[in-house]
Amino acid sequence: MTGTLVLAATPIGDPADAAPRLGREIAGADVVAAEDTRRTRRLCDALGVVPGGEVLSYHEHNEASRTPVLLERLRSGQRVVLVTDAGMPSVSDPGYRLVAACVEADIPVTCVPGPSAVLMALAVSGLPVDRFCFEGFLPRKGGERRRVLADVATERRTMVFFEAPHRLADTLSAMAEAFGADRRAAVCRELTKTYEEVRRGPLAELAEWAVKGARGEITVVVAGAEPVTRSLDDVVPMIVQRAAAGERLRDVCAEVAGETGLSKKALYDAALAAR
Repeated sequence: MTGTLVLAATPIGDPADAAPRLGREIAGADVVAAEDTRRTRRLCDALGVVPGGEVLSYHEHNEASRTPVLLERLRSGQRVVLVTDAGMPSVSDPGYRLVAACVEADIPVTCVPGPSAVLMALAVSGLPVDRFCFEGFLPRKGGERRRVLADVATERRTMVFFEAPHRLADTLSAMAEAFGADRRAAVCRELTKTYEEVRRGPLAELAEWAVKGARGEITVVVAGAEPVTRSLDDVVPMIVQRAAAGERLRDVCAEVAGETGLSKKALYDAALAAR
């Protein structure tokens, strides 16, 4: 029989937020794979828990070599609990490689739910949360960052990003340039910790505030783009051009209808008339 991989969410700040099951899983595990073994032991001390099995490091620098080791432990029937420094493993943290290997090997994977900086930041941002997407950390280099932001500039869903404090001002300025200075956003800092702070406002205003410097773990929530109102006259020439280039007219009309909210039939009829 194979073992089970348990992805265990850890507190993002306050140890009291830990799920009761987290301590039980750590105490009962054959192996605890930890992003930072020292931080994990401090968390265990705060929870009054003693790991029941071996504690191994598992971080971005040894994921490739350590994954096969953990996979063999799982194949032998052991229970492996994976914890990262904060939040859910594999979400902008080590873990995806091991999960993918377990899925490939048909080894059960489950998780201990818990605190999430993404969901908490969304909840307190004051921005729409009915639809959202998580973009993680942006590239460090300015050119690459601008290209990524340009790709999501028309994203209609609320977006969530992680960012390092020393890059926050540059990132917010780049967002203001890509999304517009007045796009609403929220900077959530040190969530659940003593100096928790949430700043809300237009991107340009937040970028100016961030120049003074910010500390701690930071999550940025940005409102999605407002829908662009397009008329038949705006889009029909483009539809006709694409159809003339070889695309199927009905397919192009269906795609444009989904993007603009215009009637597919009205687009089709107008394109036929224009041809």
